[in-house]
Order: sequence, then structure tokens, then C-alpha cells
Amino acid sequence: MPELPEVETVANGVDERIRGERIEGTWFSSHREPFKATPQAMSEALAGRRISRVYRVGKHIVMDLAPDAGRGIADGTAPVEAQWIVHLGMTGRLLVSAAAVPVPPHTHAVLELSSGRELRFVDARRFGRLDLRHLAAGEGFAGPGHEPLTIGAEEFAQLFRGRKTPIKAALLNQKLLHGVGNIYADESLFRAGIRPTRMAGRLTRAQLEALRVALQAVLRHAISLGGSSVSDYVDADGVAGFFQLEHRVYLRTGEPCTVCGTPITRTLVAGRGTHYCPHCQK
Repeated sequence: MPELPEVETVANGVDERIRGERIEGTWFSSHREPFKATPQAMSEALAGRRISRVYRVGKHIVMDLAPDAGRGIADGTAPVEAQWIVHLGMTGRLLVSAAAVPVPPHTHAVLELSSGRELRFVDARRFGRLDLRHLAAGEGFAGPGHEPLTIGAEEFAQLFRGRKTPIKAALLNQKLLHGVGNIYADESLFRAGIRPTRMAGRLTRAQLEALRVALQAVLRHAISLGGSSVSDYVDADGVAGFFQLEHRVYLRTGEPCTVCGTPITRTLVAGRGTHYCPHCQK
């Protein structure tokens, strides 16, 4: 499943390419699984509006929709009336394509844009989700947990205080930190020197701060490299990321640790395959 760096890369790429465009029309497939809001409701909300901004919240991509004649489209200050929310699921892709490019199989949504291009949501396994939020009926989409890239030291430490679960499982809890998944939990714990099975509530303040610093550094570096392409992930242009070339433990079972040479071990934590160095991580 795409994690924070992959979703950030896709959102930034889509925003760069289509911000300010008018949505001229929409098309949705007949498969019900991807739709949390009905195709009719999404079509009515999307068509005729301008795309004010596209950005990431947790593992979700949020598209702010403004009135067609509203001011502030160019700088993102236009009044936002609704939001289109995309979760990529396991295999979802959000691609900006010329209308003449053949529509890929397993396409479930197409937004026709004023430039003549199209924004296409493609998802072979149909685990992704498309939703709609009208801001007049409530606040904008905020995500389930705290933002890993900006959370401070005290707030981060408080998340894990007294928790009787392995730190790896706590990192994957989207109600605590939204956006962190299997890859970046493993890689951050390695860089912080913390074994994934350690109880979260027993980690010292210094260990938690080392983990916070490592997590933010790993996430930012992965974003700079376009994320990790270990399955079906590609960016808005269909291009793979490169951070998988810098994985130090994830999917490296039996290979030598890049620091000490000890073979990387794989175990299960909270039902997820977990990779660590038994010598470097205590």
C-alpha cells in the first residue's frame, strides 16, 4: 500500500499539473467498491468547479474545489466549497494523461479538464476509495491522526506513553500517526536503533526522540526520491520512485546489515512482516 512519501509524491505531482483547471465533465465506472460517495453526487460536485489545490493528508489525497468564477485560484486562496478525497488503497494510481492516451484497464474515474487532459483513477484490486465532502456541512478532511512530518517532541512522546503494544504496531496505528506504514516504520526503527518488538510505553524519552528524528528524516528523504516502488506504485506521470534502492532492512531478510554485517531478520509484529537487525537494534 502506498505510504506517506508515495502519497505525497502523487499529490504534489497532480497539484503541479492541474491546479487551477476547470473540471468540464466526469466519468465513473460501474464497480461499487471504490465509491464511498455515489458517482452521481461526485459528478454533481466536481463538474464546473475549479481545482484550487491538491495535497496529502495522512494516506489520503485531497482536492480542494472552488467556484469556477472565484478569485484566488492561482495562489490557493479561493474559497473552498467541497473536497474530493482519494485513497489509493493497495494498487491505486492517480494519473494525469492526455485525452488521446488510451484509458488503462481498471480505470474507475476520469475527470475531464479544461486543458484537454484527464485525471484518471486506476485501481486493479479496487481497494482504493473515492469520497466527497461538502464544507458547508462540516469542516474539511483532517485525517485520523497526527502528521508525522511536523509533530513536535513532546507531542510525539505523549502518543506512546503507557502503551502496552510493540513500538512497530504503535507506529502503524493511523489514529496516532497517519501516513506511516510498514516500509517507513521498519526503516525508521533501524535508524533509531530500536527493535520493533520493544513495548512502546517502555521506551525512554531519548529513544522516542531518536525515533521521531529518524522517522521525519526517512520520510523526507523518501519524498525527495519519489517514494518506494516495491509493488504497483508510480507517480502522477506513471514513473516509479527510487527510495527502495536505499532500504536498509525492509525486504532484506538474510542480507547483511549495512552497518554491522549481521543478517537481517524477519518476524511478525501486529500481523505485519517486520525486518530488523538483531545486533544494531536493541
